[in-house]
This record gives sequence, structure tokens and C-alpha cells, in this order.
Amino acid sequence: MRRKDREVTDIAKIKEIMRNCNACRVGFADGDKVYIVPLSFGFTENDGKFVLYFHGNKVGRKMDLAEKLEYAGFEMDTSYEMVSADLPCNFTAMFQSVIGTGKVSTITEPSAKREALTIIMKQYSPRDDFEFLDKMVDATGIFKIEVEELSCKEHLS
Repeated sequence: MRRKDREVTDIAKIKEIMRNCNACRVGFADGDKVYIVPLSFGFTENDGKFVLYFHGNKVGRKMDLAEKLEYAGFEMDTSYEMVSADLPCNFTAMFQSVIGTGKVSTITEPSAKREALTIIMKQYSPRDDFEFLDKMVDATGIFKIEVEELSCKEHLS
């Protein structure tokens, strides 16, 4: 990271920033092109190791790539605010962001899918008592990224 003064390394702070993000953009290498898609997400952290969870239709480009590829990249951000100045080169942005890469894999076992859906819902709701109908679970595609590289940065002043 070039701007070490903006680097965030404290796991608790990284988790706080991630909890404040509304979407995670996942990037896949798709042949000689890149496919980036913004998604709802959830995450877990254990001993500094993060796992990100995503859901969507079982059929489509993102699920095809999640099944086919070994790795994916991701980006999430929050607290974005453009700060103007008299000179164009003095404009700046306030933000908090997390980027990284990791091993991607799909989740197909129904109880593991329910667990992943619960983790995703925790990102957006304080509830943890959601019930997922078998029909919904069966129709939903789930994949995860086991994070191998992560960097977090903030510029708030």
C-alpha cells in the first residue's frame, strides 16, 4: 500500500468498516475480460481470516464463474464524500475501503446454504431468526470467497 498513513490493520476496525458497507463488488477474470458485479454480502472473521458470502440466481454468469474459477477479487467501500477546493488538484475524497482476493467456491449443501444466508442477512438486519423455505434455499445460488489477501484504507480528515 502506497499511503501507509491511511492503512487500517486493526481487525476490529476492519470489521466495523465492512459492517458499514452496503455492497461488495466481486471481480472475476472471464477469459480475456473482467466481470465485476455489485452484490449483497455477509462475512465472518475468525482469527483474522475473513470469509465473504454472496447469493444470487443459481443460473447465470456470476455463478458460472464462481464454479469455474479458483480466485476472485473484491472491493467494498463506505463513508464516501467528495471534498471540493479552489484548485482542481486540491479536491480530495473521504472514504473507507476494503479490497482483496481469495479462493472462490460454491456452496450447495442445504444446511451450509442456510448458514450462509443467515450470515448475509446479519449484514443488513439485527435479526438472526430468519427461516428459509426449502424451495428458496434450493433456488438460490451461494458462493463464498475465503480471503487470502486483504487491505483496508481510510481517509476521513
